[in-house]
Amino acid sequence: NPSRLTWERFFIMSVVVPHTIELVTFRLQKGDTEGFVDANAAINDWLKRQPGFVSRHLAERDDGTYLDIVFWQSHADALAASAKMMEEMAQSEAMTMIDPMGLDMSHGTIRLSVD
Repeated sequence: NPSRLTWERFFIMSVVVPHTIELVTFRLQKGDTEGFVDANAAINDWLKRQPGFVSRHLAERDDGTYLDIVFWQSHADALAASAKMMEEMAQSEAMTMIDPMGLDMSHGTIRLSVD
């Protein structure tokens, strides 16, 4: 039955697909890419313990800016973790390597996801 398959697929996708994406763009205070990536181990461990965390992806653009993309199960989970991170992880090695003047964070609800 095609309509049943469609509804089953919709239900599975609505449960499995992350609902919120967090996008942080920034530059490093100094250009130590390798050291920065290594310093993120503590951030990764912290994120894995946060409610609603799905995955994290860190990318470097050709101009040296970074994209930190985090998927969350809900917008509320993303906002709670962001606030908590500023309290608990602000002095971590990775966070102190980021230039705070160029940091931009935003959240959005995922409307389409294709694998």
